[in-house]
Amino acid sequence: MKTIIISAFFISFLILTSCTGNSENRIYYDHDKIDYSGRVEFNKTDSSAILYWPGNAVSVRFKGTGIKALLKNENDKNYFNIILDDSIFLFHPGAKKKWYVLGSNLKDTIHKIEIFRRMTASPVHFYAFEIDPEGKFLEKQKRLKSIEFYGNSITEGASIHDHTGKDPEKWDSIYSDNYLSYAAITARHYHADYSCIARGGIGLMVSWYPMIMPEMYDRLDPDNPDRKWDFSKSKPDIVVINLFQNDAALVNRPQHPQFKFRFGNKAPDSTFIVNAYVNFLKKIRGHYPESRIICTLGSMTATRKDLPWRTYVKEAVKNMNDDRICTYFFFYKGGYMHPKEEEHRRMADSLIRFIDKNNKWN
Repeated sequence: MKTIIISAFFISFLILTSCTGNSENRIYYDHDKIDYSGRVEFNKTDSSAILYWPGNAVSVRFKGTGIKALLKNENDKNYFNIILDDSIFLFHPGAKKKWYVLGSNLKDTIHKIEIFRRMTASPVHFYAFEIDPEGKFLEKQKRLKSIEFYGNSITEGASIHDHTGKDPEKWDSIYSDNYLSYAAITARHYHADYSCIARGGIGLMVSWYPMIMPEMYDRLDPDNPDRKWDFSKSKPDIVVINLFQNDAALVNRPQHPQFKFRFGNKAPDSTFIVNAYVNFLKKIRGHYPESRIICTLGSMTATRKDLPWRTYVKEAVKNMNDDRICTYFFFYKGGYMHPKEEEHRRMADSLIRFIDKNNKWN
């Protein structure tokens, strides 16, 4: 990318009172030329694709001078990046179903546009793309590799743009940006299909709220336990698991209501912790029998070598006795703040080196 704009600059929008698109210059959510990333719901009742997860993206290639999209945002906390060729813009769709101009007065050549969800909040509905009457939608480019991530606020990209150094950090999606997370950077490096199952504050055994990753990992909608994901729709080459940061914090807080809810009055011992990780690995392996799984930590305090969490992960992987599961640990960044853009880049670079050295693509 040669131009990155991550300020409070909102893309102009246009509410169309009447539209008369046709099959040549308008395509709807289920068209085969539209490309999606991550777990996306095709809702025939609403005639939309629903984006729930950080890193959910919808993109299309086209030849023409302008493009707009029909969207509805259920919560004003949802922000997106618009990636148009070599430029990135912050985008904040409204709560009503509207057409938004995403690009205009472009050179009449081939372009790619991507609407990329920065963080988890509430559902956003995508309905259609429309280009200028003389334009043409192009076939999507097939991605030959696939990576899926399971993680917490680190993987989500929380507070990447908050450089105030104050506690608590700013968490909304003006300041949080999955596009710049180590996970998304790694996936882009390999031109891989990208799925990110992550939420700030979540743990493997205990979270800061009443939901843990083993209860969320198999959902289509992260907030609806009855909406399950169909794992047959995706078979990632590589799965990366980066969990235990929140567990590491909460096992030392016996007065926290979630500690009491999950553990009662006694902190879990090492056997309990290792078994919890093993059980989650078994769930992932059950859905993805051929995937290579990388179990990691970092780059916050759970990665510290004087703490036992790296050992727990190593022991769990050893107990799986599966040569397609391995460990890799990020550096400890120091301090208590979330990693910022440069630290995510370092994490991505190191993970890419590890993958290149130790994992062959299926």
